Amino acid sequence: MNRLRTLLTSYLARRLGMSLVTMVLVSIAVFLGVRAMPGDTAQALAGEQTSPEVLASIRQEYGLDDNIAVQYWRYVSHAATGDLGTSARTGLPVLDAIREALPITLELAALALLLAVVVGIGAGVLAAVRKGKPSEWLANGIALLGMSVPSFWLGIILVLAFAIATPVFAASGFVPFGTDPLENLRRLVLPAIVLGSGLAAVVMRQTRAAMLDSLSADYTRTARAKGLTRRQVIGGHALRNSLVTVVTVLGLQLGQLISGAVVTEQVFVLPGFGKLTIDAVFTRDYAMVQGVVLFTSAAYILVNLLVDFLYSVVDPRIRLGGAR
Repeated sequence: MNRLRTLLTSYLARRLGMSLVTMVLVSIAVFLGVRAMPGDTAQALAGEQTSPEVLASIRQEYGLDDNIAVQYWRYVSHAATGDLGTSARTGLPVLDAIREALPITLELAALALLLAVVVGIGAGVLAAVRKGKPSEWLANGIALLGMSVPSFWLGIILVLAFAIATPVFAASGFVPFGTDPLENLRRLVLPAIVLGSGLAAVVMRQTRAAMLDSLSADYTRTARAKGLTRRQVIGGHALRNSLVTVVTVLGLQLGQLISGAVVTEQVFVLPGFGKLTIDAVFTRDYAMVQGVVLFTSAAYILVNLLVDFLYSVVDPRIRLGGAR
């Protein structure tokens, strides 16, 4: 027990240290990247027809004339206390804007992830256990289509088919779940399909490959020899061992899910993280861009840390730090 506690403490310290270094590097990269963008931030905030005096006042107000190192230190010291700055576009705290937009994107991502897991794993298992049959060919074809079709094109097709020609779902906008649960789902189903289709295809292919390996492994043959039913062999042995691969894929695809949400929210006019990011980039809102990227990076690092812990839950043979 003491050895496990020591191993866990060492692992957490190592991962947290790596995460801290990653966050510092990300903050430097986004800080310099935003300021390397063409154009004048003060001009973007004030408009085209603005006097030099007004521009100078804006630069002084937001500290744009300070040395880059001074600007970065001011940003980091404030961020460490939870102050991500004030949006130059809206005049509101960046953290408040993130809190307002985040639930929309999280709900969309959760629905897309649920779709990807249910459809991807189900189709992957079906394709593996029915190898060489029409159902496998169909699953592989749909997966290839899901990875090939651009998300914006799929979104347009779904809107034309299910929101305009057959108005089953809404084409745009957002209604909070607490206000009207049915209308909330009606407006998020199509975006969730668009966002989750690519991930479902990846999960399906990885599940199929992992299942084929598991079904031909020695422990699966041993389970059959012991007289276990086909369902017990597939669900209790082959699928359980294949889930390690699926968990890895889901962790690695989180970044794609977040970036895909940017495009999806633009297509369906959802006021989430994606719209917040796009608006901030086009208006050169330094504080907002930095806050969004920093927050997203922290979430990505946290999820990958949780994925590492899930390995030991899904497969008890895996231990923290590689110990057995």
